[in-house]
Amino acid sequence: IAATPVAQILDDPDLTTIATAGGRVIFANNCAPCHGTAGVGRPGGFPTLVDDDWIWGGSINAIYTTIQHGIRNTTDAEARISQMPVFGEILKRDEISAIADHVLSLSGHGADNAAGAKLFADNCAVCHGEFGKGNRDLGAPNLTDQIWLYGDSKAAVVAQITNPRQGVMPAWHGRLSDTEIKQAAIYVHSLGGGE
Repeated sequence: IAATPVAQILDDPDLTTIATAGGRVIFANNCAPCHGTAGVGRPGGFPTLVDDDWIWGGSINAIYTTIQHGIRNTTDAEARISQMPVFGEILKRDEISAIADHVLSLSGHGADNAAGAKLFADNCAVCHGEFGKGNRDLGAPNLTDQIWLYGDSKAAVVAQITNPRQGVMPAWHGRLSDTEIKQAAIYVHSLGGGE
């Protein structure tokens, strides 16, 4: 495992079995407090790892990179960084409410709002895309599926637009060896959501 690139481990059934078993233990000891047992996620912004919704991509290499460097932490210069603006300082309350209506409509949670669609195009589409499908290169989530990190109520969407939560994941290199990071990545990939 130490000598094999992480993507090539998946090409070898014996290495995959060994890496998955080791990764399960590493995950339970290091990742489960935030991501839940077996990667089912936890309320409050700890994403599930068993679905196919990956903000930064679900390929084995993308998962490995995320575990290695983390997200929005201050300890790793290569951490994945995305920064949603605090629209509560930019837009009026009624504009944020209109955008929330539009965002909810993208996933079938209510009627669209024409003013919200225009405001979305002017303020949000640059990261989330014209149709709200997200952009993995920027860490902008897909807004059209039924997967909501901070809740799918209008109040939750308004809160995220107004003063967004900016979740942080630690970098695991330095805490875990490269071999352990590979094993954790293989295990997470095996949970069913990996691409």
